[in-house]
Amino acid sequence: MEEMIAAASMDGLYDLITKNKHLRYLDVNGMEYTALDLLGEELPLPNERGLAFLYLDNSVTAVSALVNFLKEKWVLALLSPKLDGAFKEQLEALYCPAIIYDHTRSDKSGYEKYKWQKATLFVSRKPKPYLLHQDLKILLSTSGSTGSPKFVKLSEKNLIQNAYAILDYLPIKATDVTPLNLPLYYSYGLSIFTTNAIAGAKLVCTNSDVMQKEFWNEWDRFQYTSLAGVPYIYEMLMRLGFLKKQYPSLRYLTQAGGKLNKNLLEQYALYAAENGIDYYVMYGQTEATARMAFLPPEKLLDKLGAIGKPIKNGTFHLDEATGELLYAGPNVHGGYANGPKDLAHFEQPEYLRTGDLAMRDDEGFYYITGRMKRIVKLFGIRINLDEIEQLLKNNFSQANFICLGVEDKYIVVVCVKHEMADEAIKEVLHKKVHIHPNVLKIYSINDVTLTANGKIDYNATGELLGLPL
Repeated sequence: MEEMIAAASMDGLYDLITKNKHLRYLDVNGMEYTALDLLGEELPLPNERGLAFLYLDNSVTAVSALVNFLKEKWVLALLSPKLDGAFKEQLEALYCPAIIYDHTRSDKSGYEKYKWQKATLFVSRKPKPYLLHQDLKILLSTSGSTGSPKFVKLSEKNLIQNAYAILDYLPIKATDVTPLNLPLYYSYGLSIFTTNAIAGAKLVCTNSDVMQKEFWNEWDRFQYTSLAGVPYIYEMLMRLGFLKKQYPSLRYLTQAGGKLNKNLLEQYALYAAENGIDYYVMYGQTEATARMAFLPPEKLLDKLGAIGKPIKNGTFHLDEATGELLYAGPNVHGGYANGPKDLAHFEQPEYLRTGDLAMRDDEGFYYITGRMKRIVKLFGIRINLDEIEQLLKNNFSQANFICLGVEDKYIVVVCVKHEMADEAIKEVLHKKVHIHPNVLKIYSINDVTLTANGKIDYNATGELLGLPL
């Protein structure tokens, strides 16, 4: 692996992908492509370098767009095509991308429309020039659904180093068939793409999810060798009776994006052990490109609930004052962008403050014990609770709201001194940020508890409502 990383230091991500002669991209509609096939006609790029917004689903057309742009020197913001239209417009007005890829729109004001392969690109008529740091390559949103203007800045080195650290422990082979069942604009989904594109064999480009019959038809057809999921997916798999069946082609499972219930995790661990399947619990954040730690499958039952130990070339330590978990490694991001001026800078911090509280056992295994930040992970996607509060205030100006996250399982919306219909709140959050009504709980209170410095006391509010925060 050291030799591979040394060689990779001279190559970009696109070069590494094209060097994998086993790699094939499979379209669920029946077509098979190599990397060169995906290149097709050249991109209509107005400059040698610029900023592109790519609203990516997991279709082969979207993968083709990503591979083509990785070949170029452009900076790529990877975004959800399901973002609310108003959020898209706000982001584009702020950042003024020179190129937009978005299959959900037929036109874009101020942009020329170009047919490219099976896709449509929007190219700005008057691209705004601004400085882009030479190390900057990928922008990933800090909130997957609210259209936050804040991005995590990642370099090509970040992507490559993290991919090789993952390849150091995941048993990816040149005979694998891997579904792209997590979004490419999500750091976990992007890491599935990068690692398997570098060292795997067949990547199945699909927009089906585990709750759809189509996904299981595709499984039968392609015989997947691995499956990746956030806790929500594994909860759904349990309801579907996943553990009552055998899957001859399946070699390993990976789980990240939050903590899975211990009882459920134990059931998966036992199933994996009985069926010769490796189950990898992993821990990561967008700010670390994707991955910071993993728990070896053979330790899963002994260290149930642990995130494991740091990945290769990464280190953990605990802040003595707060107990916060700190991480250092070559995959740590280059800062945040809140607007185009921030794209001129790329500065890696000495260590990443994860915002998670943790403990370390006597054998060096780490456990997450709590969270410091106002972030909740639902379905593996980070949601900023402050942004949800602001969104509700913008839509219901007559009311005030307090939002709380409960064990990465649901969001509590508290209406302060105002009675509101639960359905109205749920409708706005479902329409605007695709939060399912089933993971929302609505309460009303008459008074707000404040901290000594006059801020909302979220812990006290949770205690008042009897929530397990």
